[in-house]
Amino acid sequence: MGTGWHEWPLMVFTVLGQFVVGGVIVMGLALIAGNLTDRQSKAVHGSMFFLWLLMGIAFIASVMHLGTPIRAFNSLNRIGESALSNEIASGSIFFAVGGLYWLLAVLKKMPPALGKAWLVLTMVLGLLFVYAMTRVYQIDTVPTWHNGYTTLNFFLSVFIGGPLLGVLLLRAAGLQVAGRGQLMMISVLALLLSLCSALLQGSELATISSSVQQASALIPEYGQLMVWRLVLLVLGLGCWICPQLRRGNASVMGLILGFVLVFAGELIGRGVFYGLHMTVGMAVAG
Repeated sequence: MGTGWHEWPLMVFTVLGQFVVGGVIVMGLALIAGNLTDRQSKAVHGSMFFLWLLMGIAFIASVMHLGTPIRAFNSLNRIGESALSNEIASGSIFFAVGGLYWLLAVLKKMPPALGKAWLVLTMVLGLLFVYAMTRVYQIDTVPTWHNGYTTLNFFLSVFIGGPLLGVLLLRAAGLQVAGRGQLMMISVLALLLSLCSALLQGSELATISSSVQQASALIPEYGQLMVWRLVLLVLGLGCWICPQLRRGNASVMGLILGFVLVFAGELIGRGVFYGLHMTVGMAVAG
């Protein structure tokens, strides 16, 4: 029994990767439809560097989980057959395509029309990367993972933390973010859906067992941990939403604090996810 913290490299990799995908979508839409001046576009591209920095940190964490970089390369040997190979390949393609776009844009070698199409492609590749992540954990001998909650929660992380990260970097670039009300609603709705998912999954854990193990006994503190996760997420999003409602724009420092709190909250949720691992030859539900 445990809370999954021994899998912290995977926790960092999955949560950061999902946040970056959401951030790319927000910043990409700002660049495509924001009618930015050349100066604003340059500032946004400069700020976008931190997306790829975070993605790099996420991949470093994944390599730490695998042990050595050689294992990471070896894991690509079964692309199309292995969910793990597909995850690493899709993540690498997303990282490479997005990073190359950023480099060409910073060097002013990216034509505007091509840049917009390239950004759309990067967003799509990011979502495919998250989907590939979810497939890694759809293992029929792990009934606590082999369900719709895994897919739902991974995508909800994109929309809980991604908009906040995107707005943080846009504000750091000096933009007054348009459509911030819609972005806040997306994050709040994702948070509410995530809460419903946690409640439903918690109630179903009692129905999953093997001959030697009860799923609900894997993490006895499931309820308390989910409460702490909710508190951190609410506080984090509050650092973004409350100043917006009062002043019209949150400060960069407030958004940084909010991002740290949301990241911590999602790490708790991901730790619970990994702590629910149970391998059985035959699962009994009901």
